This record gives sequence, structure tokens and C-alpha cells, in this order.
Amino acid sequence: MADRDDSKSGAFGLPAAQAAGDEDERRVALRRDRLLAALTLIAGVGLALAVPFALKAGAEFFLPTTAALVIAISLVPVLEWLERRRVPSALAALTCVLLFLVAANVALAAIIVPATEFFRRLPERIDRIQMNIAPLIDLYQSFQKYLNRTVQHLAATGPIKAPATTAVTPPSSILELAASFAPSVIVQVFFGVLIVFFFLSGWSRLRKKTITSRASFGGAMATARVIQDVVDDTSAYLGTITVINLSLGLLMSGLLWVMGMPFPLMWGGIVALLNYVPYFGPIAAAMLLALGGLMTFQDIWVALIPALAMIGCHLIEANAITPLIVGHRLTINPIMILVSISFWSWVWGTAGTLLAVPLLIILQTIVGAAGKPDIAGFLFEHGTLTGRGKGSFDGSAEERETGG
Repeated sequence: MADRDDSKSGAFGLPAAQAAGDEDERRVALRRDRLLAALTLIAGVGLALAVPFALKAGAEFFLPTTAALVIAISLVPVLEWLERRRVPSALAALTCVLLFLVAANVALAAIIVPATEFFRRLPERIDRIQMNIAPLIDLYQSFQKYLNRTVQHLAATGPIKAPATTAVTPPSSILELAASFAPSVIVQVFFGVLIVFFFLSGWSRLRKKTITSRASFGGAMATARVIQDVVDDTSAYLGTITVINLSLGLLMSGLLWVMGMPFPLMWGGIVALLNYVPYFGPIAAAMLLALGGLMTFQDIWVALIPALAMIGCHLIEANAITPLIVGHRLTINPIMILVSISFWSWVWGTAGTLLAVPLLIILQTIVGAAGKPDIAGFLFEHGTLTGRGKGSFDGSAEERETGG
């Protein structure tokens, strides 16, 4: 009788039917976990592919919002400095916004007002530019004649249908150009200023609520560390680079003033602004300085001195001064910088190019603090998607098997 009872018993002394049912439940749970992981992976890949196109299509909303958030994060140290001196949050936020607007308007006035006069003189200086680059023009004309002969030879073999062209009427004045773009730009700037103000005015409450809402002490400490690292890295990079770029712009302004080049402050502002864009910005600044030199000086070698001076100063700044001041904490892989610049310039054009490096720093800081590859675990505080190394989802089934 005992042997008959043992033959009907399963694992751990349980009846065979109950043991088989538990095994089926474990298999169903394991399949459910794997299905959830697959669906999460598919959704993540689809979201990653769709986000760039959504950002590009909704640039009128996402661009000012992102730029405002980057500016607000960089102004957080100033806000906290004011709040430590008993300044109310709203007043401190308003002070930060006003300081930024004053600095931005001074910088734009120093560039835009002289630039208008510079481009007004451009048609008058075409003859001088042509005289300076006459050898290059002769070379280009020779190449063009050769190209025309080649095209005529190909045209003799058969008719070539001319491509259809659409006549586009250019704006006849700067006022007409401003009238076509100013309304949307004004709305976006106003929208961005409001975001900066409300973000800064509620920063202390938002940070406190974000940290205290975590369920565990470890999660709260991790959140506080991520927030502080993002603020420190972003503000340190933008603040340091701003000081370096302003110094470089003032240095170039002084050099151009000594040479007698008109609008030296404008050129210094252009150099400082374009130097925010790694690699491509200094090249564009040097090309513009070469154009300005060709418009101003009669000797081509003297005309190229501003561009050569810009290249030399940039090489010293990029290879000696910036690494010494910024240090290794904010060192970024050059390939990642190029990819970020290419991506954000494709999404948002020139404004995206200026935001590429700050956004890369923010994302790099968040990913570095969140850990690899357990980003989902960091965000959801060790939820169901937390990875535990190889076979993480199998591990959950093993825990159920052992009663863990």
C-alpha cells in the first residue's frame, strides 16, 4: 500500500498532478517573461527609429523646448547661488532669465548690426575680391571652358532635355525677409523664455519631489547623483567653453583692430559663436575671415592673415588650453561628437548643430549614471525588466522554483 502511495507522489512529496501543474505554471510564466522582453525590445527599437523623424517634423515645438531646457540646466548653479542667499525662487529665476537675455542681446547686437553693414558693402567690394583671387578665377575659367566643350561634344550626339526649373523670387529687402520669418521666431523665443523661467522657478521643488518619490533609499541617492551630475557637467562645459570662446573672440578682435580690418567686434563675435561647434565651426569662421580679408585688403597674402591667425589660435585653444581647463571629466569621444553634430544638424539645422555637444553631454551623463546595460532597472527601480547578467529572465523562473 505504501509503494502504491509513493508511486502517486511527485517532487517534494507532492502529488504527481500538483507537481505537474506547478511545472506548467513555471513554463507559462517563463514564456510570459520572454514575450514581455521581446515586446519591450521591439517597442524600444521602433521608438528609437521614430523619435528622430518626430523631432524633425515637430521642430517648431521640440527645438525651442530642448534649447530652453539646456539653457535652464546651465543656469541652475546661478539660481542655487541666489537661493542660498535667501532670494525667493521666482525672483531668482527672473534674475537668471534677465541676465541671460541681456547677455544674448548684447552678443547678437555686436554681431548682427555690423553684419548688416558688412553685407551691404559686399557688392561694392566684388571688384577687389576678384582682383585678389584673379589667379583662381583664371583657373576656374579654364576649367569651365573645358567643361563647356565637353558638354557641347556630348550634346552633338543627341538631344539633352534641360531640367525643369522653378522660378523663386528672392526677398527684395531685409525687412521682407524678417517679415516672413519674424512672427514664428518671436513666438518660439517667447515660448522658450517662459520654459526657462518656469523650469528655474520650480527647480528646487521638482528636484526634491523627484528624489523623495523614489521607493528606496538607494534609488533616491542614485536619482540625486544623476541630477547633480547632469547639472554640474552641463553647466561646467557651457560655462567653460563660453569663457574660452569669448577670450578667443576678443583676441581675434584685437588682432583685426590692429590690422585695420573694419568691424573687429563683429568678427570676434562670429569667431566666438562658431567656435561652439567643434571641428566645423572654426573652419567656417576661417572661411568668413578670408572673405572679409579679401574685401578689405588689396594684397592677397595680407588678406589671408586673419584666416591664418584664426586657424593658429584655434589649434592652440583646442589642443592646449581647452584640455587643460576642461580636464578629462568632460572628455568625449570625437566620433560621438561627429555623430551627434551630424544627427542634430539633420534634425534641427544650425540650431541643432549648436545644441549637439550639450545634448551629448547630458545623454552621456545620464547613461553613465544609470549603468550599463541596466537602464530600465535604474528607471523603474529594479522592476520586472531589471537585468541580472546572463539569463536574467531565466533567473526569475529559477527564483520561483526555489521559492525566492
